[in-house]
Amino acid sequence: MTTAMQSGAVSRNPFTGEIIRQTPFATAAEVETALEQTQGAFRNWRHTDVAERSQLLRNMAASLRKHSRALAEMMTDEMGKPITQSLAEVEKCARLCEWYAEQGPTILAPEATLVENEKAHVNYLPIGLILAVMPWNFPVWQVLRGAVPIIMAGNSYLLKPAPSIMGSALLLQSVLAEAGVQEGLFGVINADNDAVAAIIKDPRIAAVTLTGSVRAGAAIAALAGAAVKKSVLELGGSDAFIVLADADIDAAVKGAVAGRFMNGGQVCMAAKRIIVEEAVFAEFRDKFVAAVKEMVVGDPRDEATYIGPMARYDLRDELDSQVQATIAEGAECLLGGHVMQGEGNFYAPTVLSNVKPGMTSFKQELFGPVASLIVAKDADDAIALANDSEFGLGGSLWSRDVAKARKLAAKVETGGMFINTPSFSDPRVPIGGVKQSGYGRELSHFGIREFTNAQTVWAES
Repeated sequence: MTTAMQSGAVSRNPFTGEIIRQTPFATAAEVETALEQTQGAFRNWRHTDVAERSQLLRNMAASLRKHSRALAEMMTDEMGKPITQSLAEVEKCARLCEWYAEQGPTILAPEATLVENEKAHVNYLPIGLILAVMPWNFPVWQVLRGAVPIIMAGNSYLLKPAPSIMGSALLLQSVLAEAGVQEGLFGVINADNDAVAAIIKDPRIAAVTLTGSVRAGAAIAALAGAAVKKSVLELGGSDAFIVLADADIDAAVKGAVAGRFMNGGQVCMAAKRIIVEEAVFAEFRDKFVAAVKEMVVGDPRDEATYIGPMARYDLRDELDSQVQATIAEGAECLLGGHVMQGEGNFYAPTVLSNVKPGMTSFKQELFGPVASLIVAKDADDAIALANDSEFGLGGSLWSRDVAKARKLAAKVETGGMFINTPSFSDPRVPIGGVKQSGYGRELSHFGIREFTNAQTVWAES
């Protein structure tokens, strides 16, 4: 570890290798200032009318669109996301703001109960300052899918971003400030692990949300639990992409390529384990490999590029170790399987076949452009293979018989199942996991109510 990394955050362009920015860790005084500002913002914001909050979200959407190119280029430069995907991410965030602006007042309205004569109702009230520990793979979406409902609910938000995307976090903060987000309502702090632990213990923090690894989630949950504070965790995933014998194979192949390789495969909900019924496995395999070969790998600023460099060199090396271990365990490498030489932190798009339970790529999360193909004897075997995992975030199931697919989907142990489409996130439906993939939900009415006080009010006449 370099001196620069020890003293703060460094963001490095994974395509050119150049350092984009270096941000020192916050001092104790800076942490105190951030807490005071965000707590002060909460004291004011909690009393605003929901209509005023909705208007702020609309202003945020407009500001995001105005600065879409700048935000997209910063994301692309910091973590290698292809520019077309970065632009789509910003637009998705703008639509998120608009959805909560429209639906938030209804979701947060006092709710009637089943008590007779309308004696009781439930208020959804803000709880305070929420600390968010966020990853690097979606520098804008990952942040705003939590921040937007948290702010709409009347809370304030303090972001601790991944060190490698500090530029994106600070630019996002300035874009939101231009939209009218008051100082402290959306705070950003570059804190080391010790500072994060101290922040969680601070009485001004009401709750914590984290998206990241299982190890990070366990550490944050332990700290929050010790302080008797709520936590919401979205952790790793090894999602199953199930292709049944009656599926539209061409559509399934197209969905599998997008579901596995979008964002360079650096997605928690990516289709990491592709489970195909034996009767159609050979057809699917051959068409899938041909489609992967057609993907353009290269400069993430080039709009023709679909696969950019991996975000960090250490993650690329870890991925290669997992691939080589899987091959040594008996899997067949049909494509790729190696670090790409030359400029940029690239890993060759890889397809592993004959992957079986117990192998590294079956039991571990592979966070990069690597697909694992697995043969299932029949539909029941496919479900059993899908459930043979410590993770349970999302999944996808392909069949022309949607009624049958719905019944099978209910047997898969995940927070979400998508039929005849790759997994995705949408503000209208909740996202979250079970098992080692975490707990709690983001998005929809579930997400906005996670950080509210469901206050019962009972009134006798």
